[in-house]
Amino acid sequence: MNQQTIKAEAEVAGPGLFSSIEARMKFRPSEANTGIVFVRTDLPNPARISATAANLSPQQDRRTSIRDGTISINTIEHVLAAINGLGIDNVVIELDAEEAPGLDGSSGPFTDALSAAGIEQQEAEKKIFVIDTPIAVSQGEAMIAALPGEGDFLDILFDLDYSLISKSVGRQVLAFRLYADDFSSQIAPARSFLLEQEAREFQARGWGSHLTAKDFLVMGPDGPVDNELRFADEHVRHKIADLVGDLALLGRSLRGRIVAYRSGHSLNHQLVRKLAEQAAARERAKALLREPSMDIRRIMRLLPHRYPFLMIDRVIELDGDRRAVGVKNVSINEPYFQGHYPGEPIMPGVMILEAMAQMSGVLLSQRLEHTGKVAVLLSMDRAKMRRPVRPGDQLVIEAEALHVRSRTGHCRCRAMVAGNLAAEAEIKFMLVDAEPI
Repeated sequence: MNQQTIKAEAEVAGPGLFSSIEARMKFRPSEANTGIVFVRTDLPNPARISATAANLSPQQDRRTSIRDGTISINTIEHVLAAINGLGIDNVVIELDAEEAPGLDGSSGPFTDALSAAGIEQQEAEKKIFVIDTPIAVSQGEAMIAALPGEGDFLDILFDLDYSLISKSVGRQVLAFRLYADDFSSQIAPARSFLLEQEAREFQARGWGSHLTAKDFLVMGPDGPVDNELRFADEHVRHKIADLVGDLALLGRSLRGRIVAYRSGHSLNHQLVRKLAEQAAARERAKALLREPSMDIRRIMRLLPHRYPFLMIDRVIELDGDRRAVGVKNVSINEPYFQGHYPGEPIMPGVMILEAMAQMSGVLLSQRLEHTGKVAVLLSMDRAKMRRPVRPGDQLVIEAEALHVRSRTGHCRCRAMVAGNLAAEAEIKFMLVDAEPI
């Protein structure tokens, strides 16, 4: 199967579900292997944010949002559901506000717009993640699990249980086969819903001031208020739509089974983060078996560091100026082991941070190579040591460029040992003129 994008541009517009601010969203075709990328066009410098698990905003109430620094794009689950439900892999989404249009509270209008634009195959092979190890997350009585399955599709079984909360919603169970059943007709039209008390609290917080019960599915004791259901089980269908949208953040077409009981965005996000960790571990394992993107000779041409301060042995993956992965083989012959816990040798945390900074330098050099600039360490934020690194370990270091501007660079870094997180940090650099030799 090949990757897909849209054939032509498409556009939707309307007020945001929470903010009530009018927003215009434009979909554009995109090249293979670029994924789903949002662009905030209302900012002086348009900001691009990839729709990935790494960019998920924490602690968002009743919605899915992504963030890059202080810039956010909110309530994107219905947009992502349409993209994932139609099997689209690569698309650029321009948005002139902080929140996506809410429209009728479903993914239907987005699905219709993308379908009208047309879908075309690209030459690159589709990125597929097959679930081979069970993963489950839970919170109270709610849970969601990813399980191995059979076939070239994703089976979803969702159990929505409101039987003790609302008799008009009750308990609804539905199975849906993503990439085989018709998402456009069976799932996309299902709308968001709130109970009457929730709707009052919703608007008391200043959300959805433009909405009435005719615009939104509000459930009273006897059924919808001033509205009609599109399906007898519209509520569980919408929960599946939300889940399909959240799973798009994996950046891969998922195969296997998902079983959910009373799950919402918070649990969906926890699950997709765990799936993303598994996907990254598989990619690292494959990269270690390939020829390196850079050997030590090329690294030494890029970095000014020399023994004993050169902390990158080889670069195994290089994705333009966006992401780089390198390896540091930790040996007992490292000079710091002579004095740092000599009876119980542990690699100093500052040396792990230095290795991540050097990996960031390799990544930034892809953009700086012909500019006469060099990256000088400015600050480290959110630095955390997660597990000790010992002689014999192989440190796999990932650097992802968050911002690269004329004077500063900002990278997110992680160091792994055997697939387990050893350290992480966000590192900022000043880009200064290189001194002549």
